[in-house]
Amino acid sequence: MALAAACSGAALAAPSKPVVLPIGSVQGATERSPYAGKTVTIEGAVTADMRDGLGGIFVQDAGDGDSNTSDAVFVRVSKEQALQVGQWLRITGTVEEQAAGKSEQSLTTLQAQNIQPATARPLPAALVLSEAPANWEALEGMQVRIPGGLTLAGQDQLSRYGELTAAFGGRLWQPSEVAAAGSPEQAAVIADNNRRRLRLDDANGKREPGAVSYLPAQALLRSGAQLRDVQGIVDQRFDGGYRLQLTAPLQVDAERPQQAPSVPGGLRIAAFNLENYFNGDGKGGGYPTLRGAKTAEQQAAQQAKLITTIGSLNADVAALMELENDGYGPGSAIDQLVRALNAAQGKDGDWRFVDAGQGPGDNPIRVGIIYRASKVSPLGKPAVLEREPFGERSRVPLAQAFRMGRKGTPFVVVANHFKSKGCSEASGADADRNDGQGCWNATRVESAKLLHTWLQGDPTGSGSRDAVLLGDFNAYAMEDPIRTLNADGWQDAFKVAGVQQPYSYVYNGLTGRLDHALLSPGMAARLKGAAEWHINADEADEMGYQGRNVPGPWRSSDHDPLLLGFEP
Repeated sequence: MALAAACSGAALAAPSKPVVLPIGSVQGATERSPYAGKTVTIEGAVTADMRDGLGGIFVQDAGDGDSNTSDAVFVRVSKEQALQVGQWLRITGTVEEQAAGKSEQSLTTLQAQNIQPATARPLPAALVLSEAPANWEALEGMQVRIPGGLTLAGQDQLSRYGELTAAFGGRLWQPSEVAAAGSPEQAAVIADNNRRRLRLDDANGKREPGAVSYLPAQALLRSGAQLRDVQGIVDQRFDGGYRLQLTAPLQVDAERPQQAPSVPGGLRIAAFNLENYFNGDGKGGGYPTLRGAKTAEQQAAQQAKLITTIGSLNADVAALMELENDGYGPGSAIDQLVRALNAAQGKDGDWRFVDAGQGPGDNPIRVGIIYRASKVSPLGKPAVLEREPFGERSRVPLAQAFRMGRKGTPFVVVANHFKSKGCSEASGADADRNDGQGCWNATRVESAKLLHTWLQGDPTGSGSRDAVLLGDFNAYAMEDPIRTLNADGWQDAFKVAGVQQPYSYVYNGLTGRLDHALLSPGMAARLKGAAEWHINADEADEMGYQGRNVPGPWRSSDHDPLLLGFEP
């Protein structure tokens, strides 16, 4: 069978007897090939043709018996070259090291100069992996199969690059969710995440590829889902990390939690970040707004998802984050949300909102509190803390005392939303210290201290020492702001309830909690149960109202709502 030239000017040569090196010798046992910059000849079978997306093919031989060296290599070949998967070739070319993004790692490649057919022989078998290998470099370019034990960790890069993040042995946890920043334990989590992480890619270097080749139509993807019989080629490019260029459709075992969680206790309190609920001018116009929905149609879709979510939680009180800060009058965001909740519940619709008069604060987004008038009664007026760092940075907290029925024990609900981790304008103590806590950590710590001091002064005037801090603290469970509040006596509701591995947010393939419920000692004694409804964090962005808008509560926000049950 005649094969065309590998590149311009290269012709099929008459059979000759060059020194054919095992591919393992060309790869070597280190990151860089000992033959870099030199011309070599190899023989191997074509295991994958990825010229359309990556500009080359993967070739693998029968092996050199050395487990420290890879038996495969990526070969740059023109699209005009006639070849097919499974064919054995003799290839002469120059060994090059292709930089893997901005990292110091590289992919060993061969720039083909001459290609000849080689004697056919049995195809190399795919290496079966049951756990993360100790040395990915020794598998670079090789075909592997992972029957099970692989978990979908994240899908942040799916629409942009056709890429998923997977992990051996379960989810990848945000290091500062499970270990204190800067501690040896945190370093161990980071190392373990790096060891277990594996990218799954579509063999295409283009951005926004549209349809992803390895995903079946209407595939349900959720972080935490189990992946079966994953097949592909080990590759190292783009970001320096190892990835599989998939060669077979991805098989995913994923299920959505259909029912909202149920918690024991006669008093139920929820918290939910609405992800920028804005409603234009409140009359169907005024779009696009500063944040959130860009059209009235999108806003209607967003609202439908939020109403389904909040209504299904069956809470008596709910603390809300990321509401448009546009007052409390008719047509305001909070007024429209409550009206829609009541309309959806018909004769049982008795939601009310806490009216702080203005704000709280002058940030474009604010916190809010809503409640069921037939279940609880507000005691006195709401209180707000409008002192820096609350205002320009952290959103102003809102506190309201309630009682359930006439004989219920009073309690205070405090809605919170601390400064985010983004680094715009951050400097000094608020700059990123590369300890996993991001920017503005000092501001969040100061927010935590001031919040605690404020609450010790009974700002609602209710006299109640039973309080629950709810909201998006923009800090994971073992970061300084939460540890500061813990040290001041505020107890993690999920720890008190014995919930194992709670989470509410998935970012860059890492799972953790930015959303917390922290209890005073008296409120902790009344706690009966705690749960999160995992309808959002595990879902892809495109499931939301600005994408495919899947019916139901799915991806109603980027945060999961939480629900607590207490003795009244």
